[in-house]
Amino acid sequence: MNSTPPGPAVEVVGLRKAYGEKVAVADVGFTVEHGEVFGILGPNGAGKTTTVEAVAGMRVGDAGRIRVHGLDPWTERDALTRVLSIQLQESRLQAKITAQEAFELWSALYDDPVPWREVAERLGLTEHLGRRFGALSGGQQQRLSIALALVARPRVVVLDELSTGLDPRARRDVWQVVRDLRAGGTTVLLVTHSMEEAQSLCDRVAIIDRGRIRALDTPEGLIRAAGEATTMTFVPSTPIDLDAVRDLPGVTEVRAEGGLVVVTGAEDAAVTVVTDLVARGVVPTRLNVTAGSLDSAYLDLTAAPDQVETPA
Repeated sequence: MNSTPPGPAVEVVGLRKAYGEKVAVADVGFTVEHGEVFGILGPNGAGKTTTVEAVAGMRVGDAGRIRVHGLDPWTERDALTRVLSIQLQESRLQAKITAQEAFELWSALYDDPVPWREVAERLGLTEHLGRRFGALSGGQQQRLSIALALVARPRVVVLDELSTGLDPRARRDVWQVVRDLRAGGTTVLLVTHSMEEAQSLCDRVAIIDRGRIRALDTPEGLIRAAGEATTMTFVPSTPIDLDAVRDLPGVTEVRAEGGLVVVTGAEDAAVTVVTDLVARGVVPTRLNVTAGSLDSAYLDLTAAPDQVETPA
Protein backbone atom coordinates (compact mmCIF):
# COMPACT_ATOMS: atom_id res chain seq x y z
CA MET A 1 0.00 0.00 0.00
CA ASN A 2 1.32 3.45 -0.88
CA SER A 3 2.41 5.74 1.92
CA THR A 4 0.03 8.48 2.99
CA PRO A 5 0.74 11.69 1.04
CA PRO A 6 1.03 15.04 2.81
CA GLY A 7 -2.03 17.25 3.07
CA PRO A 8 -5.68 16.23 3.42
CA ALA A 9 -7.07 13.01 1.97
CA VAL A 10 -9.66 14.99 -0.01
CA GLU A 11 -9.61 18.67 -0.91
CA VAL A 12 -12.48 20.41 -2.73
CA VAL A 13 -12.15 24.10 -3.61
CA GLY A 14 -14.81 26.25 -5.29
CA LEU A 15 -16.62 23.37 -7.00
CA ARG A 16 -19.35 24.41 -9.43
CA LYS A 17 -21.41 22.18 -11.72
CA ALA A 18 -24.42 23.09 -13.83
CA TYR A 19 -26.59 21.10 -16.22
CA GLY A 20 -27.85 23.66 -18.70
CA GLU A 21 -29.71 26.31 -16.72
CA LYS A 22 -29.86 24.17 -13.58
CA VAL A 23 -27.03 24.77 -11.14
CA ALA A 24 -26.49 21.55 -9.18
CA VAL A 25 -23.45 22.78 -7.24
CA ALA A 26 -22.94 26.53 -6.91
CA ASP A 27 -19.86 26.79 -4.70
CA VAL A 28 -18.73 23.90 -2.51
CA GLY A 29 -15.44 23.56 -0.71
CA PHE A 30 -14.17 21.35 2.13
CA THR A 31 -11.24 19.18 3.19
CA VAL A 32 -11.31 15.68 4.63
CA GLU A 33 -8.48 14.40 6.78
CA HIS A 34 -6.92 10.94 6.44
CA GLY A 35 -8.92 8.34 8.35
CA GLU A 36 -11.88 10.67 8.91
CA VAL A 37 -15.54 9.76 8.41
CA PHE A 38 -16.92 12.87 6.72
CA GLY A 39 -20.69 13.14 6.36
CA ILE A 40 -22.54 15.02 3.64
CA LEU A 41 -26.18 15.82 4.40
CA GLY A 42 -28.78 17.81 2.51
CA PRO A 43 -32.24 17.73 0.93
CA ASN A 44 -32.92 15.93 -2.34
CA GLY A 45 -31.43 17.94 -5.19
CA ALA A 46 -29.07 19.85 -2.90
CA GLY A 47 -25.96 18.78 -4.86
CA LYS A 48 -24.67 15.99 -2.61
CA THR A 49 -24.37 13.23 -5.20
CA THR A 50 -22.97 15.57 -7.86
CA THR A 51 -20.30 16.65 -5.37
CA VAL A 52 -19.13 13.13 -4.51
CA GLU A 53 -19.32 12.03 -8.14
CA ALA A 54 -16.97 14.93 -8.96
CA VAL A 55 -14.66 13.77 -6.17
CA ALA A 56 -14.72 10.28 -7.71
CA GLY A 57 -13.98 11.61 -11.21
CA MET A 58 -17.39 10.62 -12.55
CA ARG A 59 -18.32 14.25 -13.17
CA VAL A 60 -16.06 17.07 -14.30
CA GLY A 61 -16.81 20.38 -12.64
CA ASP A 62 -17.36 23.59 -14.56
CA ALA A 63 -15.11 25.36 -12.08
CA GLY A 64 -13.08 24.54 -9.01
CA ARG A 65 -10.35 22.17 -7.98
CA ILE A 66 -10.38 18.70 -6.38
CA ARG A 67 -7.52 16.58 -5.10
CA VAL A 68 -7.79 13.05 -3.68
CA HIS A 69 -4.51 11.82 -2.17
CA GLY A 70 -2.86 14.47 -4.32
CA LEU A 71 -4.53 13.23 -7.53
CA ASP A 72 -6.76 15.26 -9.83
CA PRO A 73 -9.83 13.04 -10.33
CA TRP A 74 -10.74 14.83 -13.56
CA THR A 75 -7.42 14.22 -15.33
CA GLU A 76 -5.93 11.27 -13.41
CA ARG A 77 -8.91 8.93 -13.26
CA ASP A 78 -6.90 5.74 -13.81
CA ALA A 79 -4.56 6.53 -10.92
CA LEU A 80 -7.53 7.56 -8.78
CA THR A 81 -9.14 4.11 -9.09
CA ARG A 82 -6.14 2.71 -7.20
CA VAL A 83 -6.97 4.76 -4.10
CA LEU A 84 -10.73 5.49 -4.27
CA SER A 85 -13.83 3.32 -4.52
CA ILE A 86 -17.45 4.43 -4.63
CA GLN A 87 -20.76 2.80 -3.74
CA LEU A 88 -23.41 4.69 -5.65
CA GLN A 89 -26.89 5.53 -4.43
CA GLU A 90 -28.38 3.33 -7.17
CA SER A 91 -26.01 0.60 -8.32
CA ARG A 92 -27.25 -2.02 -10.77
CA LEU A 93 -25.35 -5.03 -12.05
CA GLN A 94 -26.32 -7.25 -14.95
CA ALA A 95 -29.31 -9.20 -13.67
CA LYS A 96 -27.89 -12.67 -14.47
CA ILE A 97 -24.47 -12.24 -12.83
CA THR A 98 -24.16 -14.10 -9.54
CA ALA A 99 -22.78 -12.48 -6.41
CA GLN A 100 -19.72 -14.74 -6.56
CA GLU A 101 -19.08 -13.87 -10.20
CA ALA A 102 -19.29 -10.18 -9.32
CA PHE A 103 -16.77 -10.63 -6.51
CA GLU A 104 -14.39 -12.54 -8.77
CA LEU A 105 -14.70 -9.92 -11.53
CA TRP A 106 -14.08 -6.98 -9.18
CA SER A 107 -11.13 -8.77 -7.56
CA ALA A 108 -9.51 -9.29 -10.96
CA LEU A 109 -9.47 -5.54 -11.54
CA TYR A 110 -7.07 -4.73 -8.70
CA ASP A 111 -3.45 -5.56 -7.92
CA ASP A 112 -3.99 -6.12 -4.18
CA PRO A 113 -7.69 -6.79 -3.52
CA VAL A 114 -9.08 -7.78 -0.16
CA PRO A 115 -9.88 -11.52 -0.26
CA TRP A 116 -13.45 -11.31 -1.47
CA ARG A 117 -14.74 -14.14 0.72
CA GLU A 118 -13.75 -12.08 3.78
CA VAL A 119 -15.74 -9.12 2.48
CA ALA A 120 -18.71 -11.33 1.62
CA GLU A 121 -18.74 -12.70 5.16
CA ARG A 122 -18.49 -9.23 6.75
CA LEU A 123 -21.53 -8.09 4.77
CA GLY A 124 -23.58 -11.25 5.37
CA LEU A 125 -23.49 -12.41 1.76
CA THR A 126 -21.82 -15.82 2.06
CA GLU A 127 -25.05 -17.80 1.73
CA HIS A 128 -26.14 -15.73 -1.29
CA LEU A 129 -23.01 -16.14 -3.44
CA GLY A 130 -24.75 -18.43 -5.95
CA ARG A 131 -27.76 -16.16 -6.43
CA ARG A 132 -28.09 -13.93 -9.46
CA PHE A 133 -28.12 -10.20 -8.87
CA GLY A 134 -31.67 -9.88 -10.18
CA ALA A 135 -32.88 -12.44 -7.63
CA LEU A 136 -31.35 -10.66 -4.63
CA SER A 137 -33.54 -8.50 -2.41
CA GLY A 138 -33.00 -4.75 -2.41
CA GLY A 139 -31.11 -4.94 0.86
CA GLN A 140 -28.89 -7.77 -0.42
CA GLN A 141 -28.13 -5.80 -3.59
CA GLN A 142 -27.18 -2.83 -1.43
CA ARG A 143 -24.84 -4.93 0.71
CA LEU A 144 -23.25 -6.39 -2.42
CA SER A 145 -22.66 -2.88 -3.77
CA ILE A 146 -20.94 -1.89 -0.52
CA ALA A 147 -18.88 -5.10 -0.50
CA LEU A 148 -17.65 -4.57 -4.07
CA ALA A 149 -16.50 -1.07 -3.16
CA LEU A 150 -14.40 -2.52 -0.34
CA VAL A 151 -12.75 -5.30 -2.39
CA ALA A 152 -10.41 -2.71 -3.93
CA ARG A 153 -8.82 -2.02 -0.52
CA PRO A 154 -9.47 1.72 -1.02
CA ARG A 155 -7.68 4.52 0.80
CA VAL A 156 -10.80 6.64 0.28
CA VAL A 157 -14.31 5.21 -0.07
CA VAL A 158 -17.47 7.10 -1.01
CA LEU A 159 -20.68 5.61 0.38
CA ASP A 160 -23.81 7.22 -1.08
CA GLU A 161 -26.93 6.39 0.95
CA LEU A 162 -25.17 3.55 2.76
CA SER A 163 -28.14 2.08 4.62
CA THR A 164 -30.93 2.50 2.06
CA GLY A 165 -33.08 -0.63 1.97
CA LEU A 166 -31.35 -2.32 4.91
CA ASP A 167 -33.21 -3.78 7.87
CA PRO A 168 -32.17 -2.59 11.35
CA ARG A 169 -29.75 -5.47 11.98
CA ALA A 170 -28.06 -5.11 8.57
CA ARG A 171 -27.85 -1.35 9.09
CA ARG A 172 -26.02 -1.81 12.40
CA ASP A 173 -23.68 -4.32 10.71
CA VAL A 174 -22.68 -1.91 7.94
CA TRP A 175 -22.25 0.87 10.50
CA GLN A 176 -19.68 -1.34 12.20
CA VAL A 177 -17.97 -1.84 8.84
CA VAL A 178 -17.61 1.95 8.59
CA ARG A 179 -16.15 2.12 12.09
CA ASP A 180 -13.72 -0.66 11.19
CA LEU A 181 -12.68 1.22 8.04
CA ARG A 182 -11.92 4.33 10.08
CA ALA A 183 -9.98 2.27 12.62
CA GLY A 184 -7.90 0.91 9.74
CA GLY A 185 -7.10 4.39 8.43
CA THR A 186 -9.51 4.48 5.48
CA THR A 187 -11.12 7.84 4.74
CA VAL A 188 -14.90 7.67 4.31
CA LEU A 189 -17.18 10.16 2.56
CA LEU A 190 -20.68 9.28 3.72
CA VAL A 191 -23.68 10.74 1.93
CA THR A 192 -26.82 10.11 3.93
CA HIS A 193 -30.34 11.25 4.74
CA SER A 194 -30.20 9.52 8.12
CA MET A 195 -29.48 11.93 10.96
CA GLU A 196 -28.98 8.98 13.30
CA GLU A 197 -26.40 7.51 10.94
CA ALA A 198 -24.51 10.80 10.64
CA GLN A 199 -24.58 11.45 14.37
CA SER A 200 -23.37 7.91 15.13
CA LEU A 201 -20.61 7.60 12.52
CA CYS A 202 -19.30 10.96 11.38
CA ASP A 203 -16.37 12.89 12.78
CA ARG A 204 -17.58 15.99 10.90
CA VAL A 205 -20.62 16.79 8.80
CA ALA A 206 -21.19 19.22 5.93
CA ILE A 207 -24.77 20.28 5.30
CA ILE A 208 -25.30 21.15 1.63
CA ASP A 209 -28.40 23.04 0.56
CA ARG A 210 -29.16 24.66 -2.79
CA GLY A 211 -25.68 23.88 -4.05
CA ARG A 212 -23.76 25.45 -1.18
CA ILE A 213 -22.42 24.36 2.17
CA ARG A 214 -24.63 25.88 4.87
CA ALA A 215 -22.69 24.50 7.84
CA LEU A 216 -19.68 22.29 8.52
CA ASP A 217 -18.75 21.03 11.96
CA THR A 218 -18.85 18.01 14.22
CA PRO A 219 -22.37 16.69 14.85
CA GLU A 220 -22.20 18.14 18.36
CA GLY A 221 -21.00 21.48 17.01
CA LEU A 222 -23.85 21.67 14.51
CA ILE A 223 -26.35 20.97 17.27
CA ARG A 224 -24.90 23.75 19.42
CA ALA A 225 -24.64 26.23 16.52
CA ALA A 226 -28.27 25.67 15.57
CA GLY A 227 -29.31 26.51 19.10
CA GLU A 228 -30.58 23.00 19.75
CA ALA A 229 -30.74 22.95 23.52
CA THR A 230 -31.16 20.23 26.08
CA THR A 231 -34.78 19.98 27.23
CA MET A 232 -35.85 18.62 30.60
CA THR A 233 -39.35 18.11 31.92
CA PHE A 234 -40.46 17.24 35.43
CA VAL A 235 -43.27 17.55 37.93
CA PRO A 236 -42.05 19.26 41.15
CA SER A 237 -43.05 17.66 44.42
CA THR A 238 -43.94 21.14 45.73
CA PRO A 239 -44.61 24.43 43.90
CA ILE A 240 -41.44 26.21 42.71
CA ASP A 241 -40.48 29.74 41.69
CA LEU A 242 -40.05 29.56 37.90
CA ASP A 243 -38.11 32.85 37.86
CA ALA A 244 -35.54 31.38 40.26
CA VAL A 245 -35.04 28.42 37.91
CA ARG A 246 -34.81 30.76 34.91
CA ASP A 247 -31.94 32.63 36.64
CA LEU A 248 -29.82 29.50 37.00
CA PRO A 249 -26.63 29.28 34.85
CA GLY A 250 -27.21 27.73 31.43
CA VAL A 251 -31.00 27.97 31.54
CA THR A 252 -32.56 29.81 28.58
CA GLU A 253 -36.29 29.19 29.03
CA VAL A 254 -38.68 27.90 31.68
CA ARG A 255 -42.39 27.39 31.26
CA ALA A 256 -45.21 25.54 32.99
CA GLU A 257 -47.56 23.29 31.06
CA GLY A 258 -50.21 22.36 33.57
CA GLY A 259 -48.36 20.63 36.38
CA LEU A 260 -45.36 19.93 34.14
CA VAL A 261 -42.30 22.21 34.16
CA VAL A 262 -40.31 22.46 30.90
CA VAL A 263 -36.75 23.79 31.03
CA THR A 264 -34.46 24.34 28.03
CA GLY A 265 -30.84 25.33 28.13
CA ALA A 266 -27.23 24.31 27.71
CA GLU A 267 -26.01 20.72 27.89
CA ASP A 268 -25.21 20.90 31.63
CA ALA A 269 -28.32 22.89 32.57
CA ALA A 270 -30.22 19.76 33.61
CA VAL A 271 -27.62 18.92 36.27
CA THR A 272 -27.67 22.52 37.52
CA VAL A 273 -31.46 22.56 37.80
CA VAL A 274 -31.72 19.19 39.55
CA THR A 275 -28.97 20.16 42.01
CA ASP A 276 -30.75 23.41 42.84
CA LEU A 277 -34.11 21.72 43.27
CA VAL A 278 -32.70 19.10 45.63
CA ALA A 279 -31.00 21.83 47.67
CA ARG A 280 -34.43 23.48 48.05
CA GLY A 281 -36.01 20.20 49.14
CA VAL A 282 -37.93 19.77 45.85
CA VAL A 283 -38.07 16.33 44.19
CA PRO A 284 -38.34 16.47 40.35
CA THR A 285 -40.67 13.54 39.66
CA ARG A 286 -41.34 12.12 36.17
CA LEU A 287 -37.98 13.60 35.17
CA ASN A 288 -37.07 13.37 31.49
CA VAL A 289 -33.99 14.88 29.81
CA THR A 290 -33.64 15.08 26.02
CA ALA A 291 -30.42 16.23 24.37
CA GLY A 292 -30.45 18.39 21.26
CA SER A 293 -30.51 16.31 18.08
CA LEU A 294 -28.81 16.57 14.70
CA ASP A 295 -32.23 16.01 13.14
CA SER A 296 -33.58 19.25 14.62
CA ALA A 297 -30.37 21.13 13.79
CA TYR A 298 -30.57 19.94 10.17
CA LEU A 299 -34.16 21.14 9.81
CA ASP A 300 -33.16 24.52 11.19
CA LEU A 301 -30.11 24.86 8.93
CA THR A 302 -31.97 23.85 5.76
CA ALA A 303 -35.08 25.95 6.34
CA ALA A 304 -36.56 27.47 3.20
CA PRO A 305 -35.43 31.09 2.62
CA ASP A 306 -38.84 32.50 3.55
CA GLN A 307 -38.71 30.52 6.81
CA VAL A 308 -35.34 31.88 7.93
CA GLU A 309 -35.49 34.79 10.32
CA THR A 310 -33.66 37.86 9.01
CA PRO A 311 -31.55 39.67 11.62
CA ALA A 312 -32.81 43.14 12.48
